[in-house]
Amino acid sequence: MIPQTPDQYQDIRDAVRALCADFPDEYHRKVDADGAYPTEFVDALTTQGWMAALIPEEHGGSGLGLGAASVIMEEINRSGGNSGACHGQMYVINTLIKYGSDAQKDAYLQRIASGELRLQSMAVTEPTTGTDTTQLKTTAVRKGDRWVVNGQKVWISRVQHSDLMILLARTTPLAEVDKPSNGMSIFLVDLKAAIGNGLTVKPIKNMVNHETNELFFDDLELPADALIGTEGQGFKHLLSGLNAERVLIAAECIGDAYWFLDRVTGYASERTVFGRPIGQNQGVQFPIAESYIETEAANLMRFRACDLYDTDQPCGAEANMAKYLAAKASWEAANACIQFHGGFGFAHEYDVERKFRETRLYQVAPISTNMILSYIGQHVLGLPRSF
Repeated sequence: MIPQTPDQYQDIRDAVRALCADFPDEYHRKVDADGAYPTEFVDALTTQGWMAALIPEEHGGSGLGLGAASVIMEEINRSGGNSGACHGQMYVINTLIKYGSDAQKDAYLQRIASGELRLQSMAVTEPTTGTDTTQLKTTAVRKGDRWVVNGQKVWISRVQHSDLMILLARTTPLAEVDKPSNGMSIFLVDLKAAIGNGLTVKPIKNMVNHETNELFFDDLELPADALIGTEGQGFKHLLSGLNAERVLIAAECIGDAYWFLDRVTGYASERTVFGRPIGQNQGVQFPIAESYIETEAANLMRFRACDLYDTDQPCGAEANMAKYLAAKASWEAANACIQFHGGFGFAHEYDVERKFRETRLYQVAPISTNMILSYIGQHVLGLPRSF
């Protein structure tokens, strides 16, 4: 296996940067201020084929690996945008690609690749269980040729800007399975058919301009062929997609970190106080240098995880570590950037405060830093389970 490197994707970087140049800071700043969705930006990414990067060529996509897909997400954030508006399709699609039936793939993948349909949403998290997924309470019960879904989900992103959604629900009661991770299944939900017919969507206003929602299922009926993969094995099916999600989020954090480093390095070199550039002071210079070192280290771990994922090798530890390192690097870079901009860091026109809010999310989601530490402690170091 020849390790992937950042340099091998320069053509992709150049193309995505060229697209992003048509959507400068002013565009993203206005979208944020309006609490809107960057429809034009996502449409442009879709039209140029970037949102179909992971879809196999025989189904109209590019058939690229996770390494290439991660570079697309990185460049969006590095250019001042926020991949949170569109990254869902990149990792949610893996469940359909890997476990969908031939009929499901034929029915949906080509239309998703072309942009006719969007698969941007995945409903897993619940109000009372959070990251303890095996305890989820949403149920899907088979009745004749239908599945009937009841329950509740929370923090479900992009539902209002998606046509399809992946849903994880329990199909066998917890008391009847040999271990908690069994008895859950994955379904593909047609959102336009479901909303108002058993599915209610309640938007959640939040700290960043990120469309996320609470979902209520009240006897929502799904056709029998909505089931993806094997009944009762949904949690296992989901895990491969979650590893991809963590790597892609790591790439976004790396993009954010480089954005912050570019901005603070430029500002610290030009801003003169007491007759000298502030970047000449070690108290300013050292935190920036430290953030750069951490970002470069996170970048290497990101590509290590991509190497493993793209060659179908276990990558849970590497995906988690990449996400942890990258989220930490971006947050430290964000702190240095806003601190050394002083008051200007809080001004909308500099975009630092917007990116500061956006990158803070990744300490919490899609998996918190504490959960990653628990995973490494238990599954890598062999320590007793902490929860």
